[in-house]
Amino acid sequence: MDLQLKGKSALVVASSQGLGKAIAEQLVREGANVMLTSRHADKLRAVQEELAPLGTGTVSYHPCDITKAGEIQQLVETTVQQFGTIDILINNSGGPKPGTFEQLADEDWYNAFELNVLSCIRLIRAALPALRMQGGRIVNVASSSVKEPIPGLLLSNTFRVALTGLTKTLAAELASSGILINTAAPGRISTDRVAFLDAAAAEKQGISAAEVQAAYESIIPLGRYGEPQEFAKVVLFLASAMNTYMTGSTFLVDGGMVKSL
Repeated sequence: MDLQLKGKSALVVASSQGLGKAIAEQLVREGANVMLTSRHADKLRAVQEELAPLGTGTVSYHPCDITKAGEIQQLVETTVQQFGTIDILINNSGGPKPGTFEQLADEDWYNAFELNVLSCIRLIRAALPALRMQGGRIVNVASSSVKEPIPGLLLSNTFRVALTGLTKTLAAELASSGILINTAAPGRISTDRVAFLDAAAAEKQGISAAEVQAAYESIIPLGRYGEPQEFAKVVLFLASAMNTYMTGSTFLVDGGMVKSL
């Protein structure tokens, strides 16, 4: 299937590792021009060197702290300067601090809001003029917690849901500009973030991380954690020209783990 991504320009946020990197790789393989970004220039440079030979498009990078409005504006302007436009925006961010209600202070709530919600709002706002040039695609990366809260991840459970409300509302507001926007929600995917959470749970329970993973795998119908590229391929379709009639929706990529309808 030709996803018609060759020559398209994509900005992929938090793409120096994990799910963001996997999404960037899939876009590169389809011939898209890709702007990588995270806070760490050295990591970005290494990813650029790794991905550039995989496709026919241009792979660039620009460091950015997405909790800072000025840096977001500069990131978007740099992307448009290099590629001429932005056809695809992938909003992604690191997970917020784990913890229960009594463990979290006001500062933790403010930080999580800036990282996981306000960054997405600012990125969309900054990229809209470019996205409106010929219609575009926005995919917001959230978590399976938007459908089923995860114990010990109160901040994620709260702010990831906010993304689904933003997505649903903007789907109506941006439709007349030819912009489709959706949320992709990963379950237990084999990333450094999930490994960290498993290790933290293991320490709390006095068991091994392998036992924590085994417990999760026992409730996942497919019986295993997903691979980053499996999630990335779903995002790739949502970001492509093959997606012509899905907007405002949330798509779980969780191996069947979440039981809610």
